[in-house]
Formats: sequence, C-alpha cells, structure tokens
Amino acid sequence: IFYHYSTELKCKMKFGIYLPPKAETGKCPVLYWLSGLTCTEQNFITKAGFHQAAAEHGLIVVAPDTSPRGCNIEGEDESWDFGTGAGFYVDATVDPWKTNYRMYSYVKDELPKLINANFPTDPERMSVFGHSMGGHGALILALKNPGKYKSVSAFAPICNPIQCQWGKKALGGYLGSDASKWEAYDATQLVKSYPDSHLDILIDQGKDDQFLSAGQLLPDNFIAACTERKIPVVFRLQQAGYDHSYFFIATFINDHIKHHAKYLNA
Repeated sequence: IFYHYSTELKCKMKFGIYLPPKAETGKCPVLYWLSGLTCTEQNFITKAGFHQAAAEHGLIVVAPDTSPRGCNIEGEDESWDFGTGAGFYVDATVDPWKTNYRMYSYVKDELPKLINANFPTDPERMSVFGHSMGGHGALILALKNPGKYKSVSAFAPICNPIQCQWGKKALGGYLGSDASKWEAYDATQLVKSYPDSHLDILIDQGKDDQFLSAGQLLPDNFIAACTERKIPVVFRLQQAGYDHSYFFIATFINDHIKHHAKYLNA
C-alpha cells in the first residue's frame, strides 16, 4: 500500500499494488482494478484472491481508492452512495465537488503516470477491470479511450447509470441537472459511438444479485447496444447463489485475469 498526494484530487490518496515475481527481472503489463460503492483499496486486495493468477501471468495489479477522502466538503459523508467512497469515476463539473472529485482523470492519467514512473511497468500494455460502480468505471474508461486499454472486464457493472437510481444520484450530483451531460459517463451510451470493434469485453453477473433485480445494473441495455454495434461482449449470467459479493468475484477472478493476460501478453 502506498500513499501519495494527488494533484487531480487535491488530497492524500492510497493505492494497493501487487508485483509478480516477473517484475524482479523485467517490465510487466499493468491491470487496474476499480472497486465499487463504499470500498477502499482494501476490498479487492484482501478478498478477491487474484494473486496466484496474477503471478502466473506476470501481471502487475493496481487497486486505487474509490474517491477522494477528507476534503471537508459539506455533505461528503452523508450517504453511502454519494461523496466519500462513491466517486463514480467521473470528473465533477459543479460546486462543491468539481475541485476534488476528479476520479476519471485520476485513474486515466495521474495514477498510471505515477505507477509507470515508480514501478517496472510496460506503459504500452495496460488493461482495466472492476466491480459494480468500478465495473462502470472500467467500461467507460475503455470506451472513452479507444486503444488505451488492451482489454476490459467487469463484475456486475452499473451498465446504464443514466437509467438507474445510483447513477441519477451520482451523475446529477457531480455533473449537474442537465441529463444530456451524463451520457459521457454511461457505457450503454458510449458503446453506441465506439469507433471500431477491437475491444473484447467480458462481464460476469450473478443471477441472485439483489442490485440486478432492483434495476441498478441494467446489463441487458448494454448487451443490446453492443450487439447493435457488433462489439464483442461475453456476458456470463452465473446461476443461483451468486450475488453482488466478493465471494462471487473470488470464484471467477481467475477467468478475468486470464482474459486480460491474453491481450496484455500478446
């Protein structure tokens, strides 16, 4: 775990980084993990069980926090799905959030620069994946930056935030009331104008996920948009008993590491 002062977020930030044995002798590709609502850098590194697969495939794995912290913004700690722990991987444009809540630029630009400057990475080979709010973050980063990420995957991502309560709350709060501006951070909208089909997407979704049945995730909308644009997406609806938890993630994490290794080590 490392601390650094973020110029984008104007506060001290933490990230976890896993270095495989291969990193002792050469440069390795980097896989960025984005966590969900209420999480910190700790959830993935302590619960997902990704280390063995990452070691086997020689992947550096980086897990940042999910929002700025301790910025003394009025209301930042009032609810679990907005503010602290809920940065939503957007660059806020309205007061009082726009100074600190710039998680999109932090994950896209500042963090990779920091990682590449301090660790044995191959800057040309990076991919991104995540869970829930972080699955949303992974999808929009890949779709908004064609060619930047070699691959993308997600567990139970928020696929169509302009249509769900979590998304409306977060995007309205960070970007203002003009809903047309929210589309720039909605994977289902972004995929409709993605310029080519060179992006293989892997999504795992648990059938017994309470947030799926509550209409917060809306994967069907995303799948339909991908199908229309002929963008390859593997959507796996995992059967009874799989929910929104890290038990679900730990069960299928090796498949996701393998998915990324195929592109990162090509």
